[in-house]
Amino acid sequence: MIKSGIDQDALVTMFAQATAQQGETLRKAVSEATLKALQGRELTVENIRKVLKTVTEAASTGAAQNPTAGPDVADLLEKAFAGMDAALLQAVEAQRKALQQFVEQGVDLKDKPMKSALDHLEKMEDVFFTTVSKASQGGGGALQAPWQQVLDSMKIKGTDTGAQAGVAVEQLLVQAQTALRDGRASGLRAAQTMLDSYAALVSGVLIGMSEGVQSGAAPGAGKSRKK
Repeated sequence: MIKSGIDQDALVTMFAQATAQQGETLRKAVSEATLKALQGRELTVENIRKVLKTVTEAASTGAAQNPTAGPDVADLLEKAFAGMDAALLQAVEAQRKALQQFVEQGVDLKDKPMKSALDHLEKMEDVFFTTVSKASQGGGGALQAPWQQVLDSMKIKGTDTGAQAGVAVEQLLVQAQTALRDGRASGLRAAQTMLDSYAALVSGVLIGMSEGVQSGAAPGAGKSRKK
């Protein structure tokens, strides 16, 4: 079954057949599936929750069916959590880069859309823990105890997602302060900077068009140069 852009059946089968020695393979599979699903939609909190919920449920269903997991079932679930963490880490970095572009253009972090995006970034780890916790309580709760063990352990260690989000927010705040100081010192230079950026963009498009014409319309010229 495909849900939230994820092949649940494939993940269920992987977890149902996995051994403790295949943990790294599971982690990578979960990371890739999660990241692909996140890339296929707008990166809203609601969509992130849907993806995490789907992955958690698939991992739980498969692990519950695994006849050899036994006491190692928590290890399998930990790999699922680590895979989701790796994917969310990239989502955090994507948000940082996007926000950085706005900051560099002089957009104030106190503006409502920017403030909302920053809050979203700061709360990414909380969304992660809350969503996995709720999703792991479904299906009769057979794996609630091992999931809780994983969550408790990760709350103590902290996630890569949470660490990167914290760093990203600090960097953006520093960059915003720098941009504000530069703006006060330069006066009307911000408008000219925007125009310069636009010109650079147009130049890039024009270069691309020229290269396309040369490669498509003049193949003979390329052959003569090779000779």
